Amino acid sequence: MKNEQINSKILKSNYIPTSEFYSQIIDSLQDYSIFTLDNDFVINSWSSGATKIFGYEPDEIIGEHFDIIFTEEDKQNAIPKNEIITALKEGRATDNRWHLCKDKSVFYAYGLVFPLTGIDGEMLGYVKILRDLTERKKSEDAIKNYVKELEDLNTHKESVLAILSHDLRSPLSSIIATTGYLKANFERLDPSIVKEMLELLHKASIDELNMLDYLVEWARIKYAAEVFSPRKIELVQYVTKVFDTLNDTASLNTINLHHEIEENTKVFADGKMLLSIIQNIVSNAIKHSLPGGEITVTAKNQDDKIIVRIKDSGIGMSKEIQEKLFTPQMNILSKARLENKGAGIGLLLVKGFLEKNGGEIWVESTPGEGSSFYFTLPMEKPLHKIDSGDEIMFDESA
Repeated sequence: MKNEQINSKILKSNYIPTSEFYSQIIDSLQDYSIFTLDNDFVINSWSSGATKIFGYEPDEIIGEHFDIIFTEEDKQNAIPKNEIITALKEGRATDNRWHLCKDKSVFYAYGLVFPLTGIDGEMLGYVKILRDLTERKKSEDAIKNYVKELEDLNTHKESVLAILSHDLRSPLSSIIATTGYLKANFERLDPSIVKEMLELLHKASIDELNMLDYLVEWARIKYAAEVFSPRKIELVQYVTKVFDTLNDTASLNTINLHHEIEENTKVFADGKMLLSIIQNIVSNAIKHSLPGGEITVTAKNQDDKIIVRIKDSGIGMSKEIQEKLFTPQMNILSKARLENKGAGIGLLLVKGFLEKNGGEIWVESTPGEGSSFYFTLPMEKPLHKIDSGDEIMFDESA
């Protein structure tokens, strides 16, 4: 009944909506970017909502190819072209993705593209509509991250408790037992035996302190976000610092430290964490290398990240150890300590640092032929990565 009344009023007023009328309606939708393309995918109209969201005035954007609003990654993956193909094939194309503004900032949007046809069915071009959903996506991501952090916290809590109860408690028990034996038998023990036992106690105490330091640092970085301060830094400067620190240790075993990293190779990372990452891996490489060996650090660009490789010519490791190397498994850590290899918790620290900086780590190794540790770091401040399965549609209640 209501629609009939409206139609009756329109007929009585003899009012015919004009293109200007529809243009005003489109421009009133400030939460939406609406623009059209010609058949060559060149932008030929631009709403005020599009100006508000993207920052381009109509005279700045009209005449530009519509891929101007897509990120470089999406353009390389032919996303703009695929949108048009899907729209022609299915009558419309929808997507959730990051788009690029005039000031190079990005926003997350639900997008819709559909062909624009004339009265006789001829192709006039395309219409693209975008709704900025960045804030909603941030809220959803915050909830997901919070849930994941709670799960990680529980996992790491159990791992730390296992290490504390086994890898710290057991050696401390041995230290206490040894000191008790020395105290009870000091007067009748041969001095050479006493000296040997004291050296073992000294070394065991240092190992315990190192293990405790690793655990404290691991927990601090894992859960103390305020200490995290990433920025663009020169990779070669940090490799050189590590070499300067470890050069004496390497020289004792005639191990050569060498790097092939070009100047101006930059990564976006926290400097203190990067130093710890490189130092831990190179230090482990020295411990695993044979006298006269060489440790080489190289770096290469791949897409938007740097891949660093730290290669040694040491004893290598089995597939079983490789598979469990970056997991907090008590038996692997204990084995590393018993063999004086010092891997274990140090590599867990490295993995935690890299994850915090948006990187990852893996290893390739053959027993008797050495190992290569690889890790990645972003070259620029990373954009949020969105899972393709995270569909967000228009909010009908908004």
